[in-house]
Amino acid sequence: MNADGVEGQTRGKVAFCFPGQGSLEAGMGREIAEAVPEAMAVFERGSESCGLDLRTLCFSSPVEDMVDTSIQQPALLATSLAILAAIESLGFMPDYVVGHSVGEFAALSAGKAIEAEDAIALVRERGLAMAEVAKENPGAMAAILGLEDEVVEKLCREIHCVWPANYNCPGQIVISGQTEAVEECCEEAEREGARRTVKLPISGAFHSPLVARAAERFRPALAKVRFGELQIPFMSTVTACLESRQKLSSLLVDQLTAPVRFTQATRGLIADGVRTFVEIGPGNVLSGLVKRIDRSVETISVNNLASLKKAEEVLTVV
Repeated sequence: MNADGVEGQTRGKVAFCFPGQGSLEAGMGREIAEAVPEAMAVFERGSESCGLDLRTLCFSSPVEDMVDTSIQQPALLATSLAILAAIESLGFMPDYVVGHSVGEFAALSAGKAIEAEDAIALVRERGLAMAEVAKENPGAMAAILGLEDEVVEKLCREIHCVWPANYNCPGQIVISGQTEAVEECCEEAEREGARRTVKLPISGAFHSPLVARAAERFRPALAKVRFGELQIPFMSTVTACLESRQKLSSLLVDQLTAPVRFTQATRGLIADGVRTFVEIGPGNVLSGLVKRIDRSVETISVNNLASLKKAEEVLTVV
């Protein structure tokens, strides 16, 4: 879609997608924020709303200072929303928004259901709840590469206390659960022919029933939020369906224990005519996943001034 909001006749629709935890980079957002006042304002307002110095964390701190869930989540969200502000300052709006796990909060802000600073404050509470439960009830997560979804799902049904957590793309599922169960599932997956299994550097069994207490602790913070009407269709990665304002609070609670259905959500967007996916935030993880889901679509990762310029060129003709 171009800056005047006119849909292209040949390039199809555009989805803005927002990454989740794990996409940390040192100095993330700094280059764009220093060049675009609207982007810097997001870091400033976000810092005030969540009680963290997001500019120092994102611009100057080593990655090691941001790995804690309660810090990583607001830092990632602020970066994504700052880059979004830079794109919006050029006059671009997408046809759809979608986010991976905590990235859904950025998607909802992009869809105008919640202000950026309110989303950052909310995600700070989410991260604190998740970090606390992870300390009380440690678990593990691991990526299983090279198996069909159905095979991994069967293993999870057969092994107690492990569940599919992220459907990232065909042949890549992340599992979550008790540490011993995750290790057993990885061993069984390799026997079933998995190309590789990779334990993730995460201490909690996120997106599983083991973090249900985090969902309950987060619920009161969500109850205080009054989401506005979505101005851009929001594709949920909990349900892999387009969802309305009325369901947002319950979905964001469910999200903590439900699997991230990014594969299914992306396929739904492609079925609705999306041909260009713009990843907004640090890294390029989602762009790679989208390409593995459908190589025919175009992807752009926007995380610095050069990629912002490229996005401007592409979106002008979409």
